[in-house]
Amino acid sequence: MGAGRWPGTTCLALALALCSLAQAAEYSPAVHQDIPRRVFWGDTHVHTNLSTDAFSMGNRTLGPEQAYRFARGETLTSQTGVRARLAQPLDFLMVADHGAFLGVMPKLYQRSPVLLNTRFGQHMIRYIDSGEDFLVLKDFAILAMGLGQVQNPEDYVDEAHGVTLDYLHSLRGLELEAPVQRALWKEVGAVADAFNEPGLFTAFIGYEWTSTPDGNNLHRNVMFRDGSDRTSSVLPFTSMDSGDPEALWQYMAEYEATTGGAVLAIPHNGNLSNGLMFAEETLAGEPIDRDYARRRARWEPIIEVTQIKGDGETHPYLSPDDEFADFENWDQFNLFASAAKTSEMLKHEYARQALRNGLALQQSLGANPFKFGMIGSTDSHTSLATAAEDNFFGKQSGNEPERGRMARPFTTGELESPVFNWMLSSSGYAAVWARENTRDALFDAIRRRETYATTGPRIAVRLFAGWEFEPGDEQRAAFVEFGYQHGVPMGGELVFRPEVDAPRFMVSAMKDPQGANLDRVQIIKAWVDPEGVTHERIYNVAASAGRTIRDNRLASVGTTIDERKAEYRNNIGAVELATVWQDPDFDPGQHAAYYARVLEIPTPRWTNYDAVRFDEPVPAGAPKFVQERAYTSPVWYTPRDTAVR
Repeated sequence: MGAGRWPGTTCLALALALCSLAQAAEYSPAVHQDIPRRVFWGDTHVHTNLSTDAFSMGNRTLGPEQAYRFARGETLTSQTGVRARLAQPLDFLMVADHGAFLGVMPKLYQRSPVLLNTRFGQHMIRYIDSGEDFLVLKDFAILAMGLGQVQNPEDYVDEAHGVTLDYLHSLRGLELEAPVQRALWKEVGAVADAFNEPGLFTAFIGYEWTSTPDGNNLHRNVMFRDGSDRTSSVLPFTSMDSGDPEALWQYMAEYEATTGGAVLAIPHNGNLSNGLMFAEETLAGEPIDRDYARRRARWEPIIEVTQIKGDGETHPYLSPDDEFADFENWDQFNLFASAAKTSEMLKHEYARQALRNGLALQQSLGANPFKFGMIGSTDSHTSLATAAEDNFFGKQSGNEPERGRMARPFTTGELESPVFNWMLSSSGYAAVWARENTRDALFDAIRRRETYATTGPRIAVRLFAGWEFEPGDEQRAAFVEFGYQHGVPMGGELVFRPEVDAPRFMVSAMKDPQGANLDRVQIIKAWVDPEGVTHERIYNVAASAGRTIRDNRLASVGTTIDERKAEYRNNIGAVELATVWQDPDFDPGQHAAYYARVLEIPTPRWTNYDAVRFDEPVPAGAPKFVQERAYTSPVWYTPRDTAVR
């Protein structure tokens, strides 16, 4: 072979190889489209017998292992002896047992020496031996609020409920030694790791931070991206350490800095916070500043907007022009029913108003503390993640299916609540658009807010916002690819484009394959004017066949419910709804947020199913029907000029 021929041959071969690679890449374009193509369904808020309240309320034998098995589709026997199974398995689950005294109750009742040799164990075993088990839960509630650590316990005396000064003093310093806590927390991580199967099922490690100042709900679920090799190096930060969310964020920052891992927090039940959850002041009473706003948005990218203890999207008082605002509202008191609610509190409790307030703060501070996406979850304390109306196992073991459960008060040990079981809502689930079913992919999708909430049904919803979408684009075969190429998905942000008059939104919704047809799709817009006053408007953008949207008005879809049988027919509504919508009221100088709400046709509520199954009447005042729904995370519009005023 001549020396002069070799370079030429090599160049030719190399050129052919490169050409072949280019053709291969073009032939299979999906190889280079690394976009979230699948929606994964899960629950980030399930309590097991490792939670003190769940155990004390009757869940004695179903731990995290059973919770994961149930979520993966196995048939379990509930604590009351009823066989239970999901119609469709979940893709992911986070067992979020309370961080305060996590895992102690089963070991306490087993008289584990590890616990009985502690002051906490000796304190609690006295209640058990005297048959006063309910006092365990009472102490837990007080300790979880951090009252055992306060400097001035006399401020919290409530003799009418047996909370005397001597009683509070007896709880001072009542905590578990670090080695005991560490061993229990390590067990939690080990079980999650054992059930985590990348690509098949994701088991997140997490817990609930249960701050409840004066009975007002400030709870967050803490979710780790990591396995127990990292999470076991720290202890859960609980409300006994501090009831201030800013302290929790500091713990999270230190965790990431020291371990190289990742963590986020998910607030829930703002509707029971009596105005604290989305307040525009810190817990210490200082006005929110830019640093606070940035930290909150960083550590709390999503909220749990719907669950068993009510729906938190909006309220009729806040949204009087929204015909669907009166939905599963819990609006009478705080978490402990210890203080009545006033109308003024509502504007700092619900997601839509918080989105509005966040836009105003963005305009004045240059940062938005309430720039959150949305998910649903159950808050089940039965270890069973059930959100379907025809498969509702209640919040705790005393609410599980049996004749008479609807009319009974919701009880906590021997403490009776003004809440009746029929008020419990069979809700909800978290939907996450991700590339694959792994901890990393799901966590990252949650952090970028590519999530949405449903009240239970598995409605598939896509929302994209951009400047170039045209009517008909929603029918493209490559609808998803087109959305990512020419816009941003739910959770994203649009920046002003001077050459385009208004943003356009491409939305597609498909019914739950095993559920009801769809009634309509709406776009909810929130915005703030130059004076800092916030506004909202609901636009009907797509409707099932036979109805026309005129002047933004849409007739009722009707109903097919047969109350006597707790059945409905899918001969109204639509299987799928999709459209491209352009904001007719757009002002390029105003901060705005948009999200989609998808409504099903009316279907029987769990109370109607119970009435038929147990041959009993639905209690007076209890709803029998429901219009299930989905809420996407918002897309935010930011004007070019975002200078702090």
